[in-house]
Amino acid sequence: MNYTHLRAFWAVAHEGSLTRAAGRLNVAQSALSTQIQALEQRMGQALFERRGRGLHLTEAGRIALDHADVIFATAEELTATLASQSGPRQILRVGALATLSRNFQLEFLAPILGKPGVEVVLRSGGMADLLAALEAHRLDVVLLTTVPPRDAATPWVVHPIDTQSVSLVGTPERIGEAKTLAALLDQPLILPSVESGIRMGFDRLVDQHKLRPNVVAEADDMAMLRLLARQDIGIALVPPIVVQDELKSGKLVEALALDGVQEAFSAVTLSRRFPNTLLQDVLPSAAK
Repeated sequence: MNYTHLRAFWAVAHEGSLTRAAGRLNVAQSALSTQIQALEQRMGQALFERRGRGLHLTEAGRIALDHADVIFATAEELTATLASQSGPRQILRVGALATLSRNFQLEFLAPILGKPGVEVVLRSGGMADLLAALEAHRLDVVLLTTVPPRDAATPWVVHPIDTQSVSLVGTPERIGEAKTLAALLDQPLILPSVESGIRMGFDRLVDQHKLRPNVVAEADDMAMLRLLARQDIGIALVPPIVVQDELKSGKLVEALALDGVQEAFSAVTLSRRFPNTLLQDVLPSAAK
C-alpha cells in the first residue's frame, strides 16, 4: 500500500473537502484526487461518494478511515515518544480538569517536578476536550474527578489515585461554636456547582436529614471556593486538600467532615505501545 495515498484519503475524510485537505497537505486538488483514485483501485472499493457538493464516506471508506486513524496515531505516538526519550529532556504532558484542586495536581506531579532533564507541560480544560487531546496523543495523562464514559472505541485506562473526604470549612470567627450539621447549614454556604460529584453527595446528605441549607454562592472552580471562604463570605464545602495551607496557618478551620461525601481523583491514560516513561514515576500502576 502507498501510504502517501492513504494519507491523502485520511486528510480528505477528516476535512470533508478536497479543497481543505489540499490546503492542509499543501498539494494540488488534482494530485489529491489522483492519489485517492489510485488507493481506491488498489483496494478495489470506492471510498467516497458525492452527494451534491459534498464528499461522503462509503461503508468501505468508513472501515478504511478507522484503520487509517490507528496507523497515523501510532506513527505520531512513536515519533513523539522517541523524540522525548532520545533528547536531553523528557516531557510529560498533563491535562487537568479546570476545576481540579491545584494542591492535588502539585502532589501528583511532586515526584518529577524539578527533576533534572524533565519538563512538565500542564493544560486545563473540560473533560471532553482533554480526552480528545489524550486520544490524539497531545496529552500523556488526564486528571479527573469523574470516571469518563468508555466503549470499545475509547480504550481509556482509569487509574484511581486518591479519595478525599469533604468538609465544611470557614474562618474561626464564622465557625464559632457551630459544630453540628444543622447549625453549620444555618450559616451562609459556598458550594460547588450542581454538576460536581461533591455537590451531588452533599445534596443527598441534606435531603436525608431534611435540612434546608442557606446557599449564598456556587462555583465550579475550587480556587474560587477557597478564595470565597478566605474572604469570609460563608462556609465552604471542599476537600481539605484544597485549603490545606489555610488550615495549617489557622486562617480557616475544619468544622465538620461529612460522612459519605467524598471526591475521587483519577488519572486517565490510553493503552499505548510506547507509553511515556515518566508516567512510571507519577503513576506506578501505569501499564508499560
